[in-house]
Amino acid sequence: MLTDQPHKIFSLLSFLFSAVALYSQDRTVIKANIDKSNIVIGEQIHLYLEADFPPHEAMSFFTIDSIPHFEILDRKKIDTVDNNEELKLSQSLTLTSFDSGHWVIPSFELPLDKPLLTDTIPVNVSFSPFDPTKDYHDIKDIINVQVAKKKKKQDWYWFAGASALLIAGMIYLLLKKKKQPVKAIVIDPYIEAKQELEKLRRENPSPKLFYTKLVDIFRVYLHGRKGLASLQETADDLIYQLRQLKLPEADHSQLAQALRTSDFVKFAKYEPSEKDKTDSFDITTKTIDTIEATTRAERKTSNT
Repeated sequence: MLTDQPHKIFSLLSFLFSAVALYSQDRTVIKANIDKSNIVIGEQIHLYLEADFPPHEAMSFFTIDSIPHFEILDRKKIDTVDNNEELKLSQSLTLTSFDSGHWVIPSFELPLDKPLLTDTIPVNVSFSPFDPTKDYHDIKDIINVQVAKKKKKQDWYWFAGASALLIAGMIYLLLKKKKQPVKAIVIDPYIEAKQELEKLRRENPSPKLFYTKLVDIFRVYLHGRKGLASLQETADDLIYQLRQLKLPEADHSQLAQALRTSDFVKFAKYEPSEKDKTDSFDITTKTIDTIEATTRAERKTSNT
């Protein structure tokens, strides 16, 4: 009895392994994965899709038109591998995102008699890290540079002589001129903000330049009036920091939308409507007026 027991166990295990292998060979297996789960805005990731079909099984593949919060930059052709025991289809997609946050790549359906779904894939999209001790610099537009034509040798001599005379004259005037005391001009942050807002309203530049100047006016005002480190903050950090000013909830929500719209216009090539621009301008102006009124009331109370 005891001598036969190991042989029975071995036979049972062999049967189970054979059954699992046969079952895996008789069913379609699908996979979806990415090479990175944490990226910065504009960084590329690769999405890999696979489908393994058993012999004589009807084949199909995923059809992906779009993915929420992501842009599809490139689609590789569908590769086919046939090893006589199964047929494998695979494809690689290159994605990117200009929308910061924690997003989930959804399940993709493989259309069969009994449709199969891939697992969802989480991805974190964030802004590039920055040094808060450095000044805030916005993105600059491309500047067209004209290629200078080669000048004749004689022209160079005339230019050098004229430059030498000009420099000598400037040195003489600087040495002769007496030093004048420099007077510091202090501009009230509120007056400066209102003047810049009126100038922006009159000029009404392109959407990207409009939102850049609008947000800069608001950042400079907050720094000058409330001492907030608003020049270095991202839009999301600035929205969180504004909580301490205790603005009305409706104003805070509308202002947050205006700040996020500015990022969309600058980074995601979003084209705002005229109503979007007007609403963003109005809520920014209203918020500056509200902060100014609250600040003056607090000063008046502290003086009495």
